[in-house]
Amino acid sequence: MTVLILIKRNIKLFFKDKGMFFTSLITPAILLILYVTFLSNIYRDSFLAGFPAGMPVPEDVIDGLVATQLISSMLAVSCVTVAFCSNFLMVQDRVTGAIRDLRISPVKPAALSLSYYVATLVSTLLICYAATAICLIYVAVVGWYLSVADVFRLLLDVLLLVLFGTALSSVVNFFLSTQGQISAVGAIVSAGYGFVCGAYMPISSFGEGLQTAIGFLPGTYGTSLIRNHAMQGAFAELGTQGLPTEAVEALRDAVDCNLYFFGEQVGVPAMYLVLAGATLVLLLVYILLNVFRKRG
Repeated sequence: MTVLILIKRNIKLFFKDKGMFFTSLITPAILLILYVTFLSNIYRDSFLAGFPAGMPVPEDVIDGLVATQLISSMLAVSCVTVAFCSNFLMVQDRVTGAIRDLRISPVKPAALSLSYYVATLVSTLLICYAATAICLIYVAVVGWYLSVADVFRLLLDVLLLVLFGTALSSVVNFFLSTQGQISAVGAIVSAGYGFVCGAYMPISSFGEGLQTAIGFLPGTYGTSLIRNHAMQGAFAELGTQGLPTEAVEALRDAVDCNLYFFGEQVGVPAMYLVLAGATLVLLLVYILLNVFRKRG
């Protein structure tokens, strides 16, 4: 009961804090607008360069490829950056001193830590699923090739990536205690995460050493999962239109639907295992950090 009360309290405070809420809410919308404005032509040119010379490809298929690559990039970034914004409430309580009042109350430290995690998870999921709905509407307008199964897999991918982002933000934010640190971490995550997870630029465009290094980062596999399920229908349509299998696979390689680790292709089940395993490890670290603080 205590945990539920704290969870409701944290969710209510998050949505009541206009700064945190609107920052989290507008981030996906701004990303989508920026991607459509500045990256759509680059993605289009990249796809056109991968088609055999003289092969006619319907314009709506190209539009579908571009749109799904755009939304997969946006969702891959938003699931983590929004989690950090939502989880800043934990730091805000330290800044305002509210955490001291909670700690001297009969509330157990484990319940307090759990309430922050679950509240962040719920708030982030609400925002990211709203962003997913906007993305799907955009794809429907531009070029829809998603099956019902693809949509449900996409929703599952968002859930898993939000779980990962919430666990990661919980560990990082555990060490923050000032407003300046919140601003610094928020800026670093917003600016840098998209590059290291392969959302802004495909990993295949990096050097071999950097590709190998990024292959150790779990977020990379979250991006690839979302991209696989968002773009699956458009790639299948290319095969129907007569594009050779080798050319389709080359395009999938170019946009990181196919990921390679030390030269070996990583399958979708393995990507799920990596992302789920990393989330469990981060959760364990978060639990141990709170246990250590309790003992200290």
